[in-house]
Amino acid sequence: MLTALLTVVHVIVCAVLIVVVLLQHGKSADIAATFGGMGSQTAFGPRGTATVFSRLTTWCAIIFMITSMLLTYITSTRSSSSVMDKVPTPVEAPKK
Repeated sequence: MLTALLTVVHVIVCAVLIVVVLLQHGKSADIAATFGGMGSQTAFGPRGTATVFSRLTTWCAIIFMITSMLLTYITSTRSSSSVMDKVPTPVEAPKK
């Protein structure tokens, strides 16, 4: 039950993270950047105030990492559920 809940939260956070990152306005995304000009920006771009999207990206990334680590821990503590456990061992053919 916990694994299913964590998986659902993880998938939702992944989808939100993808959308938020794609909606953000990139640094130097103006017309001058097309021709290689940086204008009056510094070497790494201006450091403006944190927008809603940048804060949401940060929190989604934190939640993504936590759910990833929790899912890994939960699945590793279970008994072995490898696909290879169900494969029968090969039997050697009799020698002629």
